[in-house]
Amino acid sequence: MRSHLLNDTTAEQYRRSVTEGVERVAAKLATTDRPFTGVTVDDLAPRIEQIDLDRPLHDTAAALDELEEVYLRDAVYFHHPRYLAHLNCPVVIPAVLGEAILSAVNSSLDTWDQSAGGTLIERRLIDWTTERIGLGPAADGVFTSGGTQSNLQALLLAREEAKTKDLGTLRVFASEASHFSVKKSAKLLGLGPDAVVVIPVDHDQRMQTVALAHELERCARDGLVPMAVVATAGTTDFGSIDPLPEIAELCGQSGAWMHVDAAYGCGLLTSRTRRALLDGIERADSVTVDYHKSFFQPVSSSAVLVRDAATLRHATYHAEYLNPRRMVQERIPNQVDKSLQTTRRFDALKLWMTLRVMGADGIGQLFDEVCDLAAEGFDLLAADPRYDVVVEPTLSTLVFRYIPAAVTDPAEIDRANLHARKALFASGAAIVAGTKVNGRHYLKFTLLNPETKASDIAAVLDLIAGHAEQYLGESLDRAC
Repeated sequence: MRSHLLNDTTAEQYRRSVTEGVERVAAKLATTDRPFTGVTVDDLAPRIEQIDLDRPLHDTAAALDELEEVYLRDAVYFHHPRYLAHLNCPVVIPAVLGEAILSAVNSSLDTWDQSAGGTLIERRLIDWTTERIGLGPAADGVFTSGGTQSNLQALLLAREEAKTKDLGTLRVFASEASHFSVKKSAKLLGLGPDAVVVIPVDHDQRMQTVALAHELERCARDGLVPMAVVATAGTTDFGSIDPLPEIAELCGQSGAWMHVDAAYGCGLLTSRTRRALLDGIERADSVTVDYHKSFFQPVSSSAVLVRDAATLRHATYHAEYLNPRRMVQERIPNQVDKSLQTTRRFDALKLWMTLRVMGADGIGQLFDEVCDLAAEGFDLLAADPRYDVVVEPTLSTLVFRYIPAAVTDPAEIDRANLHARKALFASGAAIVAGTKVNGRHYLKFTLLNPETKASDIAAVLDLIAGHAEQYLGESLDRAC
């Protein structure tokens, strides 16, 4: 079995195998005419379950043939212009090249003696990002697996900087449109069930700073500790950006740590026309960025950035076999000193290759295009009597609801929208997401593909209306 190990003697076999895999994927991408086949769990699960993993095929081509049947044929393809659902982006080719390289070399970014140049590349990209944010010369950070981990680490640092042993007194403030990982992180950090104070949003789905000020004042009156305020720069459901300058002022007055979850909105850091939307982010104590959203990188590629590098010490543990304390005095750069993870992929290489081939302006142009597309989509929805659209987009998300002319029961309208989303997914013709607004079911376009056109949006709206109308017609027949 040594013939399968990647080394100097198997380099040619590696080249042939990877090339064959790349050709299969390239052929699939070139011929995919819809984002999904519509396969069901009941159809696909038996095919995978019947594969005997203890009986290998001993042939790469045969394994790829099998993979076509159980994965490639029925995968959800984010590159298709009618994939409009979640915060999944099509990926840029330089990043995919970086992925191939990092997987083959297989560096681990926890210590210098496992990565060498990889460590320095990651550090340079962290510096590049903190410079774009404007966090100052003492800033630092580390790559993570995603926004949830980045938010967790940021709130860990905030908890430790709060300097209290009574965790029950700590409070975290976040808007009702913030990411669920805020509450999840609070639980993982041992905070009480009332630790996260939910702040209402305004009509534009932005945190109400008057309400935040009130809650911070109440926190002080009750003898509680304002551990952190989590501002969101690009909410998952609406793409809304909280008023960062005002929140920064309130954090300064209350002593609360300011964390900005810019997992979605971080693409604005490269925009030539919309960078001002992030004004105030430079005052944050920590920032989450997800390059695998608006930087068009393959999963995973995220980072947590901090204004003061010294605060990362709260995630530092020394092990004699890995990163003994003496290495700090010897100025040996070990990224594990900053990270919640130990073994960690060289995900930074994907962004490095992207910047070296395309440049930051190239990324920003792509993100601006999807934001422009969302504005076009809003105009289409606003002019279409079949739909109610919630808010004009700041980034590239549209939340809307099909409203039939002859039906007034909100619950029945809910069911029609839920059915339309499910039927559309089953058809494979397009994929949209869903959410709730004021307790009612809405649909959602998350536009992250510059290849999507206004005509695609219009066509999908027609498909949704068709499925909803069919459901309502059948519902009326059943009622009769």
